Amino acid sequence: MLSRRHLISLAVLFSFSLTPAMAQRGRYTSPEAKTTATIAGKVFTVDYYAPSMHGRKVMGGLVPYGEVWCTGANIATGFNLGSDIQLGDLKIPKGEYSIWTLPTEKEWTLIINKETGQFHLNYKPSLDFGRTNMKLKTLPDPVETFRVDLRAEGGSKGTLALVWENTEASVPFTVLQ
Repeated sequence: MLSRRHLISLAVLFSFSLTPAMAQRGRYTSPEAKTTATIAGKVFTVDYYAPSMHGRKVMGGLVPYGEVWCTGANIATGFNLGSDIQLGDLKIPKGEYSIWTLPTEKEWTLIINKETGQFHLNYKPSLDFGRTNMKLKTLPDPVETFRVDLRAEGGSKGTLALVWENTEASVPFTVLQ
């Protein structure tokens, strides 16, 4: 099995092989992105690839409703927990996970998976740690590039938010001491 670093290297090599003509035909690259927050003295990180709209319909289109989405592009989005947390309905031990989502028009489900570094089409439900509901909010202005936010909310509280197009899906979490 290839490590996350090897998969990233392959993705980068592939992205350099794209010609301008290919990009003009609708093939886009999704750059690496990272968000980090320190909450209750513990560090939390999300590593992901950030696709952009490029004039495409995202929710219910590029991100189909009723199907598990890799929550980004290229390689599964990594979620590194610096401490045990309570995330929605889930108590999750400190460690590394991947995050996936199951979006519908009216509700989203966040999926925490025990496998990390897998290609974005290689979701294995048998490796799910668990699932929890997310809160949906319609944004007044479209967000061109997908973004993951880790927000410190004070004390031991935080929020994980997924933001793209006119949608924000979020779930609160608490650092467990």
